[in-house]
Amino acid sequence: MRIANKMYKMLRSVVIAVFSVILISNAIHALDLEVFDLTHAQDGDAIAWPIYPQYNFTILQRGLTEDGYWLEYNAFEMAEHSGTHMDAPCHFGEGGLRVHQIPLEKLVGPGVIINVKSKVENNNDYRLALSDIQDWENKYNIIPDGAIVFMNAGWSQKYPNKTLVFGSDDHMDPTTFHFPGWHEDTVDWLLKNRNIHVIGGDTPSFDYGLSTTYPVHKLLGANNIPGMENVANLDSIPESGSIIYVAAFKIYDGSGSPSRVFATVSGATNNWSSKCLIILMGIFYCRSY
Repeated sequence: MRIANKMYKMLRSVVIAVFSVILISNAIHALDLEVFDLTHAQDGDAIAWPIYPQYNFTILQRGLTEDGYWLEYNAFEMAEHSGTHMDAPCHFGEGGLRVHQIPLEKLVGPGVIINVKSKVENNNDYRLALSDIQDWENKYNIIPDGAIVFMNAGWSQKYPNKTLVFGSDDHMDPTTFHFPGWHEDTVDWLLKNRNIHVIGGDTPSFDYGLSTTYPVHKLLGANNIPGMENVANLDSIPESGSIIYVAAFKIYDGSGSPSRVFATVSGATNNWSSKCLIILMGIFYCRSY
């Protein structure tokens, strides 16, 4: 009986130690985050569709006050749909959600980056196809629930050169624009078969440049899905494994919003101090029983 008791205590100690190490490891791993900025700066070079007013920034105070302390404040004016920005569903969907009505939990989700850079090298008019989605899922598994799905066409590197971004020398005539986007059949399939929070990419529109009817905008609007345009730095994050956040201004009644988009990736660093702590905690628990 004593031997059985002793064996039981030893086994319990080992189990407790193992589970403690796992819990501590997971906790440290969760805090071991690297953060990536996916946003172009809002300034006078911010890309906006030709019909929208351009960005305007006015310095109202920058210097010492009469009382001798430093003070800065400014005013800015811009279109909702400027630079890195979100399209609210109401933008192309009558009765769709406006910016302030979009639930915050719908603006965060697992990052899914569909890399089509090789497809657009010789075809600025490329539209992301269902085969691109299938290729991603064959490589990384099924798109997770609540995903934020971005097309990476390598367009961020062209920004803010309007000739390169719009694919045209005439920045005021959208009928001359040539840049990649999403195919409406692909988006339709995603909306029917996957649980998606946000769809977008690094080009000025998620409809391709030659579109005149904007079917992808209409699909997202009808299904109350926000869209993102002019996302930056998609090469900086993995195609799978990030969490993406769309920090849009909460503009009351807005049809869109400039946004600070960023991603976190866990376990991005090789933290030897964390590993040592895990080992020490394991030894402590083993000796405690």
